[in-house]
Amino acid sequence: MNGAEALVTVMVRSGVELCLANPGTSEMQLVAAVDKIPGLRPVLALYEGVVTGAADGYARLAGRPACTLLHLGPGLANGVANLHNARKANSPVINVVGDHATYHLGFDAPLTSDIEGIARPVSRWVRTSSDAASLAADGVQAVAAAGRLPGGVTTLIVPADAAWSELPADYALPPALPPVAPPAVSAEHIATVAAAIRAARKPMLLLGGEALVGEALLNAGRIAAGAGMRVHAETFNRRIERGAGRVALVPLPYRGEAALELTAGVDLMVLVGAQRPVAFFAYPEKPSVLVPPGCTVLPLAGPQDDVPAALAALADALSARAQQPLLQAAQRPDLVPGPLSTLAIAVVVARHIPEHAVVVDESVTGSLPAQQMSSGSAPHDYLQLCGGAIGNGLPLAVGAALAAPGRKVICLEGDGSAMYTVQALWTMAREHLDIITIVYANRSYAILNFEFDRVGGGAQGPKARSMLDLGDPVLDWVSLARGMGVNAGRATTVSELDALLGVMCREPGPHLVEAVFG
Repeated sequence: MNGAEALVTVMVRSGVELCLANPGTSEMQLVAAVDKIPGLRPVLALYEGVVTGAADGYARLAGRPACTLLHLGPGLANGVANLHNARKANSPVINVVGDHATYHLGFDAPLTSDIEGIARPVSRWVRTSSDAASLAADGVQAVAAAGRLPGGVTTLIVPADAAWSELPADYALPPALPPVAPPAVSAEHIATVAAAIRAARKPMLLLGGEALVGEALLNAGRIAAGAGMRVHAETFNRRIERGAGRVALVPLPYRGEAALELTAGVDLMVLVGAQRPVAFFAYPEKPSVLVPPGCTVLPLAGPQDDVPAALAALADALSARAQQPLLQAAQRPDLVPGPLSTLAIAVVVARHIPEHAVVVDESVTGSLPAQQMSSGSAPHDYLQLCGGAIGNGLPLAVGAALAAPGRKVICLEGDGSAMYTVQALWTMAREHLDIITIVYANRSYAILNFEFDRVGGGAQGPKARSMLDLGDPVLDWVSLARGMGVNAGRATTVSELDALLGVMCREPGPHLVEAVFG
């Protein structure tokens, strides 16, 4: 057994089942080990940003980490944007990054780089294995440090000679480590929060992370009903269970002014798996902190704490376990014939979401109408871009589909964002993933036109317009998708989109619709 085989063996024993890969020469021993050792499914992606984004999407649905396999520092660097998104989502991801053999590093070969320096800003744990004997033990530590939801990104750097060196015949593999339980919130703090809620005139729950799924979300709804509280979600969330029959709640709006208007008069904001709300960017003469004047912000449980247990304890402290939460009524918006827009697309999609689907939303300027129109659709999970680095949607959809086979995944994707990680379409086709991608073909970085005005950019001249426009040449998404093996069609009207989605929801994917704005 060599070091690579020992590493793959302990990762499988630790519960890792998926390897999302874009390997190179320094990783060939690891490729051979994945081939030889049963239990680790390899999935190839043609760009490292797809690898890391898919690992994020997988973790959000599976609740446990996949491992990535990346090629030295440049390969890791190509995946950093979506590792940033995974870090902001508290998704557990294990990066395995090959490096030159230890004795080769001193020659400063072309791919030599500071891999640890690249990894640290997006990782909670970084280690470079020293030799074959330490590699398996480091792998066990990497899995344990990544944890389960809520978790974090870990990066294990594997020198080529540590991977290919043979281990002694009497070498004993280290045992897997149990996942570390999230910290519990003390009974004293639960009592403090309960007392603050009773004393407040207009209290509010702000939910994030694990508070937005399962029994935790139901308990949040019970607390809100029993204490007369408002309940909202953070603006961008790892995963929300929503739709008809689920707890009714509205995420805070993206625009800071709208968020402050929504929460006006709130005098107590209880954070549950959420952080204090702040504006996405700084704007001239606009506040950065989105908390209404005179409001006390009181954390119940942080994103890494045992949020479900804290909500259950708070529900007991407020005698709210028997309360009936306000549930979302079923709604099916009416079709309005005509050209496509963000609102028109949202209406059509909302009518077609299958029960237990997974909706991945990176439609950017289309996100607000998408959320509003689908609030009463069939029960579904809703995944969002958490770190703001675009190019996350298509890879998230890949990871979600790998984690939840048998569930339809619908990806709402801006055309500009999609071009960052368009290679994900190829992986969808290769793995026969049941994904419908709807590309919002507005031929523009529409969000940047919006932001240009918000930051006081003034009137756009021709140079400014050229940096925000995606026409000339026009992207042909049908050809791009078909060229990578994905069934594709184009819609320019509500009726055309409605007909295409009707067919695609009935047939296994992958599919893509280019939704061209009127």
